[in-house]
Amino acid sequence: MNITRRKFIQSLSLASGSLLLFPACGGSQKSVWRFLTTEEAETIIALAEQIIPGDQDPGATDAGVINFIDKQLVGFYSNFQETYRNGIAALNQYCHEKFSQPFEKLEWNRQTEVLKLMEKNSIEGEYWKENPASRFFRMIRDHSMQGFYGSPRHGGNRDYVSYKMIRIDFPHIIGQNRYASRCETLNAFAK
Repeated sequence: MNITRRKFIQSLSLASGSLLLFPACGGSQKSVWRFLTTEEAETIIALAEQIIPGDQDPGATDAGVINFIDKQLVGFYSNFQETYRNGIAALNQYCHEKFSQPFEKLEWNRQTEVLKLMEKNSIEGEYWKENPASRFFRMIRDHSMQGFYGSPRHGGNRDYVSYKMIRIDFPHIIGQNRYASRCETLNAFAK
């Protein structure tokens, strides 16, 4: 069999190109979440949006708080994985028993009522007897605030929305702070 170099290169190109098609043939699509399931993420989005609602200013969803929490749960917050899983499950179980739907499907005012119960440790359920609901609420609140106000490099504060909202200059280059312009902004507020 006599093959020219040109034919060999053409065959190699075709074979290489067809290999790129194999990943597209896969049956299941990979989740967009690192740790959370889609259902858990929907619950966290609703919780975070209750804590930092969007109005004329951006809210938790606009800032990508869910991305921050999900990213941190496989990193720095990995010791909270079980607390998140069990807390979300217990919260949705309570909501199903009381209102026949998960937390994220409840009306805004009903969600607020549930969070007030959690904050006071007044929510019912077996899980909450040993794991105070107020502790779970505080954890979600704190992580939501960190995702909203923290550095975008950690997964939240998408497009520096909180920095823009409170009118502070943000570092254009990672590690660089523009203190002069920040001071000018603060001086403008003082006038």
